[in-house]
Amino acid sequence: MSAKNEAPLPESGGLPSSQSDEVAGEGVEARDAGPQRLVHSQSKSLSAANSPPLPVRAKLLRPEDVEEDTQDMDTLSSYVWSEQDSEEVLESAEKAESKEDAPVERPSWANKMEYLLAQVGFSVGLGTIWRFPYLCFHNGGGSFLIIYILMLFLVGVPLLFLEMAAGQRLRQGSIGVWKVISPWIGGVGYASFTVCVIVASYNSVLMAWSLFYLIQSFQSPLPWALCPTMNSSALGRFTPDPECTRTSSTTYFWYRKMLKAADEIELGGLPVLHLSLSLFATWSIICISMIKGLRSTGKMLYVSVLLPYIILFCLLIRSLLLEGAYFGLKSLLATKATALYSMEVWRRTGNQLFLSTGPGFGSFTAISSYIPRSNNCVTDAFAVALLNLAASMTATLVVFAIMGHLATVDTKKCYLKNADTVVKLVATGVLPPEALPPDSLYQDPSAIYVKWIQGLPTEIKNKVLQHLTTCNLTRQLTEVMGGPGVAFVAFTDLISVFSGPTFWSIIIFLMLANLGLSTMIGIMQGIITPLQDTFSALRRHTNLLTVGVCLSMFLGSLIFARPSGSYLVNLLDDYWASLPLFFIVIVENVAMAWIYGARRFLADVIIMLGHALSPVYRWLWSCLSPVVLLILFVTTLIHLCVRSITYVAWDSSTSDEVIRVYPRWANVLLVVLIITTILPIPAYFLYILMKVAFPVPKTQSGSTIIFKPETRESSQKPGSRLKERQISKAKKMDK
Repeated sequence: MSAKNEAPLPESGGLPSSQSDEVAGEGVEARDAGPQRLVHSQSKSLSAANSPPLPVRAKLLRPEDVEEDTQDMDTLSSYVWSEQDSEEVLESAEKAESKEDAPVERPSWANKMEYLLAQVGFSVGLGTIWRFPYLCFHNGGGSFLIIYILMLFLVGVPLLFLEMAAGQRLRQGSIGVWKVISPWIGGVGYASFTVCVIVASYNSVLMAWSLFYLIQSFQSPLPWALCPTMNSSALGRFTPDPECTRTSSTTYFWYRKMLKAADEIELGGLPVLHLSLSLFATWSIICISMIKGLRSTGKMLYVSVLLPYIILFCLLIRSLLLEGAYFGLKSLLATKATALYSMEVWRRTGNQLFLSTGPGFGSFTAISSYIPRSNNCVTDAFAVALLNLAASMTATLVVFAIMGHLATVDTKKCYLKNADTVVKLVATGVLPPEALPPDSLYQDPSAIYVKWIQGLPTEIKNKVLQHLTTCNLTRQLTEVMGGPGVAFVAFTDLISVFSGPTFWSIIIFLMLANLGLSTMIGIMQGIITPLQDTFSALRRHTNLLTVGVCLSMFLGSLIFARPSGSYLVNLLDDYWASLPLFFIVIVENVAMAWIYGARRFLADVIIMLGHALSPVYRWLWSCLSPVVLLILFVTTLIHLCVRSITYVAWDSSTSDEVIRVYPRWANVLLVVLIITTILPIPAYFLYILMKVAFPVPKTQSGSTIIFKPETRESSQKPGSRLKERQISKAKKMDK
């Protein structure tokens, strides 16, 4: 469609009826097809506001008309209809309706910068730091990156564009948007709202962990740098805690000091005090950031979004200067061709894409509803995707450089330990003196160790190797990258080898806390905006609404502050979140592409933006995205059904991490949460179906009104009809 050859477009975004039928395509031709138009008649065009009035005809009341007409019919039913009485009553009813339904002025972002910061801040969260590098390492390195980039631009960007454009055009949250697009899928908004509530409850715990580490960073030495001591005798002798000596001090601090972790998920207990206080501080910060609406939120975003990028860039430079960083980056760039053909790798990549970018939450829709309709949401979608990719890649480079350094340090320790073992065996006569390592090995173990072993005579070398542990750099890297808790355990390991560890600890956990805050602000927009759109009176009491929601969410989050709370966080983050999101986005995509019509939606966006768009979006929405989403949904569902769901737990008896299977009640909880999240979509569909099949009777003089004549006046808004009648009266008086 060329913008140069188009007729002048109305300011409100309406297409002339002929153009609308020609451009919109799907669903428009069924407009006068009797009962067959039910589905499409519910999908009101976003541009229908200025469509020309239809001829007088009997029109089956649509579900959205039932409630609108109730006030008029109840008001008019007691009148004996004369033309004059009818006109007077209609005028009074319309005045009352206009007064009652006068919308509260919708706030807007102060500028485009704040809007973009809100979108980027929601998209780039803690998962960018602690999940993306972990998945990249365990799913083929470069192969994972190739798959992720393909899915991001072929599936992720079109879906981001779809949600942003819908919110921007209709200026409503997720609940209102999908009811307008088609009442049959009005449950999508409620499903997104439910997802936001559950995700906010456990995602706030990640921010609380970051805050706790940040507060603990204002100490010297850092509390996780050394093992704690305990009084081991009546003489007052203090020795290191044996549970800590069996593992690293950073791992001990994570499980035993910070989480107070139970050995199993069944061992619950009361919420841990310091975690509860951190949670309270987290929700207090979120509340303060949002209590004044967009005014306070926009100002907070300058800090919570920009500061992590600055810190991440500084960390990148510092980490690239570490010894062994090259080996970590080399492991990242190593591409495994087999991963490109693995369905499991594609499934994990898709999960990360949706959990990272965030379609399906309704937050993009809510944030976009506060921006002018003329805003170019196409470039915004690409900007958010590119910045998300840049943050993910930067974080991955930092983490792999750090992991390469830690693996190098661990390998050196292994070399020195083996050298000491050989010295002891030579001293006891188990090995001959020729097996002694050279003194230079202790100055440069990485360069000398392998030469020393290879230079031994074959017979002696075989005897020596029988008593040594394998020191392999790749193996050490695998052990370091053993879990997604890298943000809290591995970073604390790294801090301990930096000069000025207190400074680096403060800025690292300040970065993580701000990443968590910006994500939580986006999620909370997906909760508060639909509430304000559904109950317009709440918009006049933003302060009370924000405080009430944050207080309720804090109380609900306390379950994750228990000793077994981290295992519940893993249950939801690893196994629950992706399945409802896939289902929600599938329904959104199909509804927009096939029920409302991809061409109709593109026509609305063209009017909104004032320039043509590539038709490739129609193909992506109609063909590629639904197929990819359906495959991801089915494979994820099969994965949950076929495999046992497990979690990494802390075994205090061995001071080691062990893999345990979630108990049956956890499986039941998982199923209940998945069904609860998805249920609003079919439930609302049935609700609309019942309203259409069994309309509420409206009686007037003993008769039931099912059909309502549609006239020129009835096809217009109440205010416009009233104004037209007043003009008509004035003309008659002039004559």
